[in-house]
Amino acid sequence: MTKASNAELPKSVDPYRLAEHNTVLEGEIPLNGLLRFREAILGSDEGAVCQVRLSFSMDSQRRRVVSGELKAAVDLECQRCMNAMRLTLDSEFLLGLVTSDEQAEQLPKELEPFLTDGFTADLWSMCEDELLLVLPPFPLHDRNECPAREDLEAYEPDAEPATPEKAEGENPFSVLADLKAKKH
Repeated sequence: MTKASNAELPKSVDPYRLAEHNTVLEGEIPLNGLLRFREAILGSDEGAVCQVRLSFSMDSQRRRVVSGELKAAVDLECQRCMNAMRLTLDSEFLLGLVTSDEQAEQLPKELEPFLTDGFTADLWSMCEDELLLVLPPFPLHDRNECPAREDLEAYEPDAEPATPEKAEGENPFSVLADLKAKKH
């Protein structure tokens, strides 16, 4: 098994050759280089990076696969208070390398397809897609840490929610029974 560690993950590689040599790549991707991802988040620290570990190999059916782990600290907008909140995104994934939609359809369920262009793959784009997939749809501060906590508590008293009182013996369908009895 070959292991390569770089400060910055290469943008483009030959994933098929890497899989044949059981290569592990570890490195960083600067978040400012991921334009679609940057548009989806509130922000990040200057010079922030995504920590990446990619393992290229071949499975028992001789399919080329890549398993990966990503970690990136970003700022998202809390949907409760609309303030910035820091969140560390973690992703673990297993992808099957394919060159066509037909190959993608033949992959087993546990493998997500990663479409490559011949013998090159854009690793940054692959990692950006995985980061976008792990973004929470409605980011929220922990309830006790949210600046809007006091406002929430004002609308949610500690007491049990009030239930409407029912008159003893009143049947909510009695009106229907009256209508049925009257038959016009």
